[in-house]
Amino acid sequence: MADPSTREIRGVMIPVTGGRVLLPNATVAEVITYSVPEKIADAPDWLLGRLSWRGWRLPLFSFSMLSGGAKQESYSNAKVAVLKALGGNAKMPFVAMLAQGFPRLTTITPDLLIPTGDESEHPPGVHGHVLVRDDQAVIPDLGQIENLIAQAVTA
Repeated sequence: MADPSTREIRGVMIPVTGGRVLLPNATVAEVITYSVPEKIADAPDWLLGRLSWRGWRLPLFSFSMLSGGAKQESYSNAKVAVLKALGGNAKMPFVAMLAQGFPRLTTITPDLLIPTGDESEHPPGVHGHVLVRDDQAVIPDLGQIENLIAQAVTA
């Protein structure tokens, strides 16, 4: 029988330009093939446009560009991770993040998740940096990202 004090969650390592993003599996609604998004007027460079998905027009963002990890994106092997929005905005229940290939499922336990680096200040959209087994990853601040997207699409 498993020790009840050992908490385990299913995570997803999403490859992005210059690294990986770690999210709970429950946050990812679907991974779809990249298609050229409809541009959003006067949007920041990291907000790539809108995609149609299941009757929704999802804002597509580049995590790497938002967080300063990349100046531009590659689209040759790109996928899109559709994420469940956490902010409660009825007009934006999902957002889409550009991925560089297919996400990988992983099991996360407290002893496998090791914070790395200086945790005092982070770039936009970053909650923290972690090491999972031998993989470095970024834990995004989805609430902040949703707020930045909402500000950009209504500006």
